[in-house]
Amino acid sequence: MKNLLNKYLRKLSLQGLARPEDIAFLGIDDQVFIAGGLLDKKPLLREPLLEVTERMNINSLLLAIPTEPMRSIIDELLHWGRTGNGLLLPRDTETRTFLHDIPVVTGLKPDDIVEALSHRKSVIVESMGGIVTYGTISPEQAFVFMSSTCFSLFVKYFHDHLKYLKETKGRDEYAEARMRRFRMIGRMVNPPDRRGIDYSPLESEDVHKAIVAAGKLLVEKGLVDSYFGNISAFRDGIIYISETASSLEELEDAIDEVPMDGSSSVGITASSELPAHRAVYGKGRHRFILHGHPRFTVIGSMLCERDCDDPDLCYRGCPEEREICGVPIVSGEVGAGPYGIVNTVPRALESTDAVIVYGHGIFTAGEDSFRMPFMKMMEIERYAMEEYFRQVDAFHQKR
Repeated sequence: MKNLLNKYLRKLSLQGLARPEDIAFLGIDDQVFIAGGLLDKKPLLREPLLEVTERMNINSLLLAIPTEPMRSIIDELLHWGRTGNGLLLPRDTETRTFLHDIPVVTGLKPDDIVEALSHRKSVIVESMGGIVTYGTISPEQAFVFMSSTCFSLFVKYFHDHLKYLKETKGRDEYAEARMRRFRMIGRMVNPPDRRGIDYSPLESEDVHKAIVAAGKLLVEKGLVDSYFGNISAFRDGIIYISETASSLEELEDAIDEVPMDGSSSVGITASSELPAHRAVYGKGRHRFILHGHPRFTVIGSMLCERDCDDPDLCYRGCPEEREICGVPIVSGEVGAGPYGIVNTVPRALESTDAVIVYGHGIFTAGEDSFRMPFMKMMEIERYAMEEYFRQVDAFHQKR
C-alpha cells in the first residue's frame, strides 16, 4: 500500500496536479499509511480525514490542494460558476459520463465529506480550495478521479468565461474583476511544447513499442488527462489497442490484440471505443489512430453560436456544421449505441486525418506510423488555444 501511495503521489506531482507538500494521501490496509506532506503543515486535518476513512467503505482517501492555475480556477468557479444548488456542473463528456457533477462543501467536516462522496467521485472543500476523492479498490482510482476533476474544471472555467463575454459583452458590474483574474490565469497556461521531441519511437516497426511510445508522449505533452483516451494500430488483420482503463504512459502490459473479424473474445478488455477504431480501419486507408483529450480542442468544440432549444443535447446530435483549424466537429456519445461515436467518427475520417468530437476530444489517424497523427494533434491543440485567446482578447479590447 505504501508503495502504491508513493507511486500516485509522484504521478500527481509529475502531471502538475499538486505538489507533494500539498497532498494528504491515506491508504487503508492492516494500518493507515499516509503519503504527502500536507498533514505535516496542517496536522488538524488528520482527524477529520481519518474519520472519513472509517465511515466509508474505501481503501484510500486523497486530499490535494491543486497547483496553479487550477487553484485560481477553482477559486473563480466558486465565485461565478455554481449552479443554483451550489454544485459545479461542467458540460464536457468526461463529466457527463463519469463525474456527473462536482459538489462543494464549506469545510473539511466528515459528515459533509461522507455525504458528498457517497454519490459522487470528488468534492471541493471551499475553505482551502482543495479536492477530496477516494479509491475503493486502489489508490489508482483516487488519482484518476483527481485528474478527471481537474480536467473538467479547467474546461468549464475557460468555456464559461468566453460564453460569459459573448452574453454580456463584458459590460456588466462584474466584468472588470472577472477579466483581471482571467488575464492572470491565462498567463499561466501554455500550449504543448514541441521542442526536443524524439519522433523515431513512434515509427517503430514493433507495433507494441510504437503504441507504448505514443502513450507516453500523449501524457507528457498534456494531450490526455487521467486514463482517458486510447491508441490503436492495425496490421495483418489484427487491431492492437490499449486496454480500457489503462494508463496511457504505462501500456507495456496493457495492449490487446483483437482480430478484425471478431473471431476472438479478447476485445472485451479493450478500450470502450474499439468499435469506432474497427470501423475506421474497415472503411479506409488509416492504420494508426490516436485519441486524446486536449483541453482547448475540447473547449473549442463546445463553443457554438447557434441558439439551441436544448444545448445539453448537442453532444448527441448537433445539426451545426463546425470546424477547428479545418478539422470537422461531430457529435456522439462514448461507445456504440444509437448516438455512439461509431456512427460519426469513422464516417468523418473517410475523407480527413482528424475529427473532433463535441465536448469529448479528438481522433487523429495516419497511414504509416503514429508520427503524423501525433503532430496533427499537437498542431490542432495549439491552434485551438490561439483561437480561443484571440476571441477572448477581441471582447476584452472592445471594453
